[in-house]
Amino acid sequence: MLSFFVKKPLLTLTIFTIILLFAIITLSPSSLISQIPLNYATGESDIWSAKRILEWRPCKWWLQGHLTALPVESNGYIRVDCYGGLNQMRRDLCDGVGVARLLNATLVLPKFEVAAYWNESSGFADVFDVDYFIQQLKGFINVVKELPAEIASKEPVRVDCSKRKGQFDYVESVLPSLLEHRYISITPAMSQRRDRFPLYAKAALCQACYSALRLTAVLEKKSNELLEAIPKPFLSLHLRFEPDMVAYSQCEYNGLSQVSMKAIDAARGERKPYTGETARVWRSRGKCPLTPNETSLILQSLLIPQNTNIYLAAGDGIMELEGLTSVYTNVVTKSSLLSGEDFKNMHGNTKAALDYYVSINSDAYVATYFGNMDKMVAAMRAYKGLYKTLFLNRKDFAELTSQGLKGKELMAALKKAHKDDFVMGRGSALPDCFCDFKL
Repeated sequence: MLSFFVKKPLLTLTIFTIILLFAIITLSPSSLISQIPLNYATGESDIWSAKRILEWRPCKWWLQGHLTALPVESNGYIRVDCYGGLNQMRRDLCDGVGVARLLNATLVLPKFEVAAYWNESSGFADVFDVDYFIQQLKGFINVVKELPAEIASKEPVRVDCSKRKGQFDYVESVLPSLLEHRYISITPAMSQRRDRFPLYAKAALCQACYSALRLTAVLEKKSNELLEAIPKPFLSLHLRFEPDMVAYSQCEYNGLSQVSMKAIDAARGERKPYTGETARVWRSRGKCPLTPNETSLILQSLLIPQNTNIYLAAGDGIMELEGLTSVYTNVVTKSSLLSGEDFKNMHGNTKAALDYYVSINSDAYVATYFGNMDKMVAAMRAYKGLYKTLFLNRKDFAELTSQGLKGKELMAALKKAHKDDFVMGRGSALPDCFCDFKL
């Protein structure tokens, strides 16, 4: 009997506690329930809730500072000539630093080539903090702003590196030119075999890529202004569907507007789209850029809420954008958030720097392509410990739609394919400077 009276108050207290907790949760304006990333129509969690099996993190050997001492004497001077868009030039520079250290050369400040195609005229010092770059590379490689008088009046001897990939290629083919002329310029090949570099050269490359490149004070201030103006939290979306991009892909699309078709035809030139079986195979290999409408469909399959704040990390030439904005209505761009003469005077590299800065600091990053910017952004996000990064899978999208999947069946298949990619951390970092970490 006594035990009954002891248990009854405990039961009453338990029931009262449950009722009180339920009232707090349901009536609170900042309810804990609202913070759970669920889609209440299905009860399923979004893509970011998937538990990752593997993540890329910076390797300890590079960050611990156990470096091979720099030789007393240099073999000469190397200038890295960088071409293309900002992130392609950044990649060339990173590789060039590694090559210069490999050959025991002193690095001259890189040259960013003026490119009419990219509407670009800004140089390295217009985008990056030169003094910070030099200071951060101390101990990894020597960098100079100015050449000695006996060399300064000369142009560097251009050395073709288009077929140079690994340590022995450079030592056997490039080093003799460096020793002979004392001042050479190179552009590293796109197909670098960094895994063939010794650790001290890799360390210089990694330090240059992830620690030494800071925007100029003016550009960083503008980037912060843009970042502050974006509603939070937000997803940065790198969407590629410009006329030249589509023309270069040689893919054909149905259902585009007449305006878009004319723009694509004007950009094609002699590069005609594939047709018939060739077009089908090309698309099935994931070679065709996703349209904004296709991008919207995949985001919905991943249960990304339609009221998500999205920053569009792209230029002003995206076609068919209403395919995205008709579903995801909270889309902003740098052009819609920034004004003033300083922004109007920006060109390709400086505008690309804004997109890069915002993307490495966003709550989530999604890319419809896997180009130079996407690789750099993903790696830097991993370096900063930000892992909500995803590349939309063009190959899987093409395969699933070619099978005739539609509606809920297609959405479920798309979600599974992208969840597998996210869980395994595919494409989220460059293995040259990172090590895989199993969770």
